[in-house]
Order: sequence, then C-alpha cells, then structure tokens
Amino acid sequence: MATNLSKSKKRKHTLEELKTLGQQLLSSRAHINNLPLLLTFVSPSSPPQFLLESLLTLQSFFSPLLPHLPPSFPSSTKRTEVSGKDDPEFIYKTWLRSKFDELVQSLLLVFVSPQSEDAYVFLREVVLDTLMEFVKLGNGGKFHSAIYHKLLHSIVHSTQSVDSVTDLLASKYFKYIDVRYFTYISMEKLARSLEGKGISVELFLFVDDKTGSADENSESHSRASIELSLRKSYHILSKIPSMEDNNEKSDCEMWSGSGSSSEEGNLKEASKKSKTKVKMPKAEKSNNNALSAAIISKKMKSKFTKAWITFLRLPLPVDIYKEVLVTLHRAVIPFLSNPIMLCDFLTRSYDIGGVVSVMALSSLFILMTQHGLEYPNFYEKLYALLVPSIFMAKHRAKFFELLDSCLRSPLLPAYLAAAFAKKLSRLSILVPPSGALVIIALIHNLLRRHPSINCLLHREDGNETHNNDSKAEKEIVDSATVANISSIKPGIDHFDNEESNPVKSNAMRSSLWEIDTLRHHYCPPVSRFVLSLENDLTVRAKTTEINIKDFSSGSYATIFGEEIRRRVKQVPLAFYRTTPTSLFSDSDFTGWTFICDKTEESSTGKKEKNFADMSEENGHISAKRQRIECS
Repeated sequence: MATNLSKSKKRKHTLEELKTLGQQLLSSRAHINNLPLLLTFVSPSSPPQFLLESLLTLQSFFSPLLPHLPPSFPSSTKRTEVSGKDDPEFIYKTWLRSKFDELVQSLLLVFVSPQSEDAYVFLREVVLDTLMEFVKLGNGGKFHSAIYHKLLHSIVHSTQSVDSVTDLLASKYFKYIDVRYFTYISMEKLARSLEGKGISVELFLFVDDKTGSADENSESHSRASIELSLRKSYHILSKIPSMEDNNEKSDCEMWSGSGSSSEEGNLKEASKKSKTKVKMPKAEKSNNNALSAAIISKKMKSKFTKAWITFLRLPLPVDIYKEVLVTLHRAVIPFLSNPIMLCDFLTRSYDIGGVVSVMALSSLFILMTQHGLEYPNFYEKLYALLVPSIFMAKHRAKFFELLDSCLRSPLLPAYLAAAFAKKLSRLSILVPPSGALVIIALIHNLLRRHPSINCLLHREDGNETHNNDSKAEKEIVDSATVANISSIKPGIDHFDNEESNPVKSNAMRSSLWEIDTLRHHYCPPVSRFVLSLENDLTVRAKTTEINIKDFSSGSYATIFGEEIRRRVKQVPLAFYRTTPTSLFSDSDFTGWTFICDKTEESSTGKKEKNFADMSEENGHISAKRQRIECS
C-alpha cells in the first residue's frame, strides 16, 4: 500500500510543483512536512528529472543541519529511552536524523541500480558526490566512517556487476589519504563478514548442474553471489593507489576537515601533536612534513596489511586467485608492515603445483631472500615444476629468470645443482627450440657457478665417480641403492627422470649426453648456441654468465625473426652438381664399400662420359663427382 501511495503521489505532482515544494522546505520550518514527500522521489524507479530535483533540494536542506543532528541509534531501546525527554527540539532533531538515514539508504539504492541510461549515469555521479559530501559533514566535521562503510557495503553486496561505480569512486576520491584509510578499514570488515559465512574452497571448484535439487540450486546461487562479492572486493582493493609516493609529498591531501573519526583517531592531529612535543631548531623544521608523512604512512601500512591479509584468507575464484599471485610481489608485499604474514598463503599456493606454483614463485622468492623465510622443501617443489608444459606457459619468462636466481647461490650442494642440470638436459630433447635455447643458457650458468658438476660433461663410465660423490649425497642414498647402481652395466644412464626428489635422482652418476644431441638439432640457432658449452667454464675469468632474460621469452616467431635478419655467408644447396653413381656414397656409411661388376662399371662410365659431353655442349661446367653437403 505504501508503494502504491508513493506512486500515486509522484503522478499527482509535476516538476514545477516539486520545485515549489523544495523552495518551501528550504525557506521555512513550517513546511517541514514536504520532507517525507520529497524523500519518496529519491528512488531508482523515479524519473531522472524528478530524482535530481528532489536530491538537490534535500542535499541543500541537510548539509547545514548535519553537524547539529544527534547520532543514529542502533537499537529501538535506546531510541525509546532518549525519546522520553521532553525537549521538543531534541525530538525534532532525532526525527530529522531518521529521515536523513532514509535518504542515505535511498541514495545507496540509486547508486547501485543497474540502469544504464545516460541520464542515470550522470545521476550516479551526482549521488556519489552527495554521499561523499555527507561523509565529510555528517560527523561534526570529521570523516563519517559509518556512511562510507554503508557505501562500500552496498557496492560489494549488490546483485549486479557495478565495476563502473567502483571506477567512478576510485577516480574521484581515492586520491585522498583519509578515503584510502577508511577504505582499508571497511574492506577488512567486509572480508571478515564473508569469512564468517563459512564458505569453503570446494564451493568454487565445481559447477552445479542446472537440473539439480532445490538445495543444490540454492547452494549454486549462494556460490554465485559470494563469488561476485569477492570479485568486487578485489576490484576495490586493486584500485587503491599505492603508498610509495606518500613520503615524497609534503602535505597529504584529505577529503574531510580533520580526516578521522573518534574510533580510529585523527591522522592530522597525531602528526600535529608529534610536531609540538619538541621545539625543533629552524634547520630541522623542514623535516616536519616528512615526520607527518611518516606517521600517516605507518598507520596506512597497518590498515593496508589487515585488509589484504583478511582478503587473502578467503577462497578466491580461480581467475582472481591467479591475478592476485601475478601482482602480489610488486603491489602488496613492498607495502605490508610484516610480509611474513603472507607465508601461509604463498606456501599453500606453491604446493598446488602447475601454473599456480609458477605464479607464487616470485612472491615466495622475495620472502626467502629479503625477509628471512625458511622453506625446507623449496628446491624439491621447484624441481617438480620442471615439466615440458612449463615451456609453453604464459608466465614462463618470469619463471626462468627466477629459476636462474634460485640456482645462483654458491652454497647450493653439488648433487642438487647436478639434479637441476640433468633434469633440464633431459627436457632439452622434449621442448621446442625456444625452450632448448633457455635450457642451454641455464646449464651454462650452472656449470660456471658450480665447477664440481663439470664432470657431467664427459663420462664414459657412470660408476667411475662413485667414490667422488659428495658426503651429503652419501648420507642420503642408502647402501642398498648404491649396490644396485654399481652392478649396472656401463653405458646405462643412472639418472631417474621419474624421481620427484632431486636428491634421489642419481644425477651425479650420469652425464649430459642429451646436450650432445643438440649439436645435430634441426634448428640452426640451437646447434650453434650449444657450442658455447665447449668452453672451459671452470675458468671464470675468461667466461661470463648468460642473461636468461634474453632467451626466456623466445618462441618460434622470435627465432624466425632472428634468422631472417641474420647474414648467411654460405647458402645451403638442395641438389647434386654431378649425377651420383650409386644410391649411397662411401662417406654415408663409414667402413662399408659398395663394389660393382666390371661390365656394369664400364657401361656406367660410358654413360657418364656421354652425359658430361652433353653438359659441355649446353654450356654447363662439369663438377666433382661427390655430394656437396652444406649446413
């Protein structure tokens, strides 16, 4: 009935009458009854011109009154207790506060409404400006975090995709330091509310059939709504500018007058108090701005860390999960107050395997090398990632660069370096030419950094280095395994390619025979590049490491582009300059001879002589009777 009544009221009033009602409300308190009527026009179902006119009137009415209105009461009991006072002015202001709350709720509905008309696009921007104006003024001049939290809550929990709304908020207001501060606070609360719903990871791994039961359909609907909320949460967090430029700014621009609510403290007042504690000399007064920025940056880091850590605990959709892993090492880790808090998320991602492990490797490597994270099974997991599919992965370039960095330490055991060299060597005969080029470069660097594994370059008998194995490997390999290996005939590769543990792969008893096969590779760049391993890499003064970045992004297209730009001195020929006398020449099969009968040989000689005479008559030059082989 209330909806029908409001619709009938909208039909009875024209736009001119609506303007008159607004002017009366702004001119005198006697027309306060126009306020509920104007509120009915602030709705997604209202015509755009009516909505805009009512909105402008109500904003002009509430803006000067907001600092003097009492706070909103969360429960009806408190409202009844306070309303027992006999002060008419207080009752009037309490009533205005309730109408203001209705206005905010209506504005939020309009802001996230799915209308895509040009008029509503403009209205959405006006509504956002009105809400942010209330955020600035609604808490006695301080930032009204409750209204702003309602705004973010309506965006995250809306049933429609509202990326344009998020982009509008980010483009206009995320430049203010206090807006970013309270965005992190609200996003942490929203993430905790999603975490409290008890959603499981399996919720996103399977897609329910459309013909399922009622419970399955409700679960599917819940999964879709939660997934949409997670996407919007990530969209908001990813749109917040980084904090790297805050220390360089002499003054942090704020949206509200004082920049903070009573709950979270005052960012500006905290910096001002720090300035007035000690009277600084004139020479040190220039550091005041830096001190203020440092305090603000510290508080921002704390809220930034809480928001991201809480968000990463949620079961993210697969595409969002991968996108987070790709940007985590450069957009999140440098600005965390304690990056070690990410170790659980990254180790769990690294243990998944496949492309997810490749994406987590960058961030995990930063935690290990810069923040002292200890991960005992790191090299075992890294060894398991060396499969042929990794050479066709999207992020293979970054993976190969990190792989080279992980194998750079001179403290790496010899058996571990040999295992990686041998595994890469075996992959060289299975991957495309671009992958073979990367493998040659990686093995080149491994042999140069770890001279103890240069014995893999030439070995006629795999058992001869049994006594030269490292002590670490002897402790790991049991005596029974050694006895079985020593009984194997010479010429057998002892390397176990199927073994997932590099320690047990027996790489030190093998050789890089796969690299020798690359000398005859069908792709000329590979056969040429493999010659770099012929140098004595133990002489570090005469050799240099190869930059993996030059080969990590290679493909058939890059190889072809390099070849067509290459100047070739000798052009390969695909024909014989003289007619062959037999199907195979003596050089094709060394040690074999092909003897023909004398009669056949004489007749063949006559035919060859006649053929030579005919060639001279036609202007051709006779050539040697052999096949010219050119590379």
